Amino acid sequence: MGVLDGKVALVTGASRGVGKGVALALGEAGAIVYVTGRSRQEGDAPLPGTIDKTVEEIAARGGKAIAVPCDHRNDDEVESLIAAIVNDQGRIDILVNNVFAVPDDLIEPKPFWERPLSHWDDMIDLGLRAHYVAARAAAPHMVGAGQGLIVNISSPGARCYIHSAIYGIGKAGADKMAADMAKELRDHGVAALSLWLGIVKTERTTMALEAAPEAYAPLMDGLESPEYPGRIIAALYENGQVMARSGQAWYTSELGAELKIEDVDGRIPASYREMLGGPAAPNPAMIS
Repeated sequence: MGVLDGKVALVTGASRGVGKGVALALGEAGAIVYVTGRSRQEGDAPLPGTIDKTVEEIAARGGKAIAVPCDHRNDDEVESLIAAIVNDQGRIDILVNNVFAVPDDLIEPKPFWERPLSHWDDMIDLGLRAHYVAARAAAPHMVGAGQGLIVNISSPGARCYIHSAIYGIGKAGADKMAADMAKELRDHGVAALSLWLGIVKTERTTMALEAAPEAYAPLMDGLESPEYPGRIIAALYENGQVMARSGQAWYTSELGAELKIEDVDGRIPASYREMLGGPAAPNPAMIS
């Protein structure tokens, strides 16, 4: 039996990249996984991957998954998605907020005043705001059940400068969202947290690694697969750590070292704390 047998999970933005990897790991751990995105056939997006392909790969591993096309810029579609999951399964146990649009020119060295406002739409609206909308729709069902977990996929960019000001705003907001939601959810047995990923070997990163391997050489010890955060989520359940980790951001690498969780290649990725700093420790104060 898998550690997540009987659990129902939703992973947003799971056509490819981190979302796909998390969905694969949760499905392999026994969860029924709903995967969302807009790509239904190859060619719908510049990078390979579709939600249906993700479902096929989960099934090939013996898991169960359901593909649901969803535009996470559309609040009504997100709310209908959550309602449909609960109607079909009677519950939603895990929400992984991953959906995010990466602008093609994100890594070009430009100051914020030279970047198009569309970057805000991509990384805040289809990112931070979409995370909030999904969490808001899922939370009442988790509260009613007296258990649940909301995970925001984040990065050290929440605390140090990575890529651009807007990127940092989005990640810092995701961490603050999880911390404050956790305070309001704790009495109901529901957890919320952020995961800081290292350099993840996604389809996009793989192309960058191949194009300029020397630029990434200092970071290779912390390289992780897209499945690693999903393995960490499963490990939190297996080790009874879900509520204990609620309210903070955590490096996947550091949780992996503590819980002895290996990546798909048998390694435990190194932490970037020394290079990029660590998550903030939220103050326990609550003023209403």
